[in-house]
Amino acid sequence: MKFRLLLPAVLLVVVLIAACSPAPNLRNPKFLKDSSVITKDEKCDAPCWRGITPGETKYSDALVILQDQTDLDDPQSQAIPDSGNAVGASWQPTGGESCCQLISEDGNTVSSIFLQIAPDLTVKQLIDARGEPEFVLGTPGTDDQAIINLFYPKQNMIVFAFVAGAAKGTLNEKSEIIGVYYTTPDRMDLGMKLSSLYGWKGYQPFTAYAPDNPKPDFKITQSVTLTPTGQAGTSPTAEITGTPEATTEATAEATP
Repeated sequence: MKFRLLLPAVLLVVVLIAACSPAPNLRNPKFLKDSSVITKDEKCDAPCWRGITPGETKYSDALVILQDQTDLDDPQSQAIPDSGNAVGASWQPTGGESCCQLISEDGNTVSSIFLQIAPDLTVKQLIDARGEPEFVLGTPGTDDQAIINLFYPKQNMIVFAFVAGAAKGTLNEKSEIIGVYYTTPDRMDLGMKLSSLYGWKGYQPFTAYAPDNPKPDFKITQSVTLTPTGQAGTSPTAEITGTPEATTEATAEATP
């Protein structure tokens, strides 16, 4: 699997849609089966996942935890070229497809966890468990696939909901959850200050939360934008891009 990571000094938004055609199937039952985003565990609640907490867990310890998981293949870990001390690991469920990544930007402590999950959970289940998201932003993809990004800054996570395309897709109670991104409190806080997001206004068509929607009552205008990336035939990638205000980027490309 080839993946491309942009690791800016001020982290934040993970994008699932691949830009090239044919696009990957985002509603993939072979991705990780995981319901932890809607369950609360006093010992390991979001952004903690299976004992791994961004900003706290050592990268080496996280690899051991992943290796001990009976439902996952062993993680493939490597240094990320031209990005200082950054290292990354990718893995997949046993018998499934590559779905998940873990990054340490300093090579010592986990910075973020990115999970693509099987479409078994709904937005209604998420809101019943976690409450309504504070902020929202759409990521357009293909005619029949798009993403609504649901931001939970107090829990340091972004949840990705599937909608059927940017033109006609609508977020509703039955919209499937297809991914989760966990990060550190400082990065989430900085991302909220630098991002162009919409306040949550309930279930809406994709167009209501689209990046180019001019409605002034929705928009919180600041600086970070989203850019789809990826390659045909590969898993969707994680990309973070910033405007000139969010400088100091290191671009890395790796092939586990």
